[in-house]
Amino acid sequence: MTVLPDEDALISQLFAPIAGAGSLGLRDDAALLPAPAGSELVLTVDVIVADVHFFRDDPPGAVARKALRVNLSDLAAKGAEPLGFLLALSLRRDTSLAWLTAFSEGLGADARLYGCPLLGGDTVRTEGPLTVSITAIGRVPTGYMVRRTGARPGDILAVTGTIGDSALGLRLRLDGQEAGWRDVLTPAEQAHLARRYLLPEPRNALALAVREHASGAMDVSDGLVGDARKFLRASGVSGELDLDCIPLSLAARAAITAAPDMLLAAATGGDDYEVLCAVAPEHLSGFQRQCAGAKVPLTAIGRVTAGDAPLAVRLHGAEIAVMQGSFSHF
Repeated sequence: MTVLPDEDALISQLFAPIAGAGSLGLRDDAALLPAPAGSELVLTVDVIVADVHFFRDDPPGAVARKALRVNLSDLAAKGAEPLGFLLALSLRRDTSLAWLTAFSEGLGADARLYGCPLLGGDTVRTEGPLTVSITAIGRVPTGYMVRRTGARPGDILAVTGTIGDSALGLRLRLDGQEAGWRDVLTPAEQAHLARRYLLPEPRNALALAVREHASGAMDVSDGLVGDARKFLRASGVSGELDLDCIPLSLAARAAITAAPDMLLAAATGGDDYEVLCAVAPEHLSGFQRQCAGAKVPLTAIGRVTAGDAPLAVRLHGAEIAVMQGSFSHF
């Protein structure tokens, strides 16, 4: 059985060095975070579980970074800048000090990269799978949070980055050599898909652009089609999504050219962590320019319409049925 230092020693050795000022050195039961003047706080929490959201043999630093980044993605979709985060770790008895050290190093690297320091948390033992829960805290100017309920008829549906890389990377990892389309991909393309599953790229550099131009937004975590349905339903509107328009990386396009059924896998598979937005037509070009300045494309993929009809999904001009639009835990 692995013997770890006690909790106080783990905190002082591994986590206190990466904590921010509001953490009080991780020597108290709570953090103290002043609310910035003229701002509102935005809070979000996500949990990632071994063999559900990551593989238990994934590098521990990548696990830590993924746990933080999926929360940062939620803040980005609200137009919020990060202020800090709380961490809750449920560790198996076989977790080693080396694993935890690499985990804390990866976490600290991303905390510095995104300006989102550790503020506090908790660590426990579990007989179940290793679980990482992060609560991220961000800020927006008062009254400017971009809500999931903000899509309006006449808006354009648009999405940042590319869609489907992570889902295809997961397929490669699960199916191995059985994925017939694998052979058409170069080693670099395979590595790109695998990396996008292992390590999301939250769009926090676009927070200001989202605030300035989006009527409503949410991050794409469970699958583009399913998340678009949630988005429109929350806003009390309907809409259309054109699968021919969804932005694809060169690697994803090569895979889909070889195996066309992979298009639906890409559009419904999840773990994209891009921002899905509703944008008034007069704001689209300005939004695209700001995104291009951050080297992230913004692509129009559909439109918002009035009514409560289900989202219409089109391919090659015809409406198609998509039964399972996104990943679901239940």
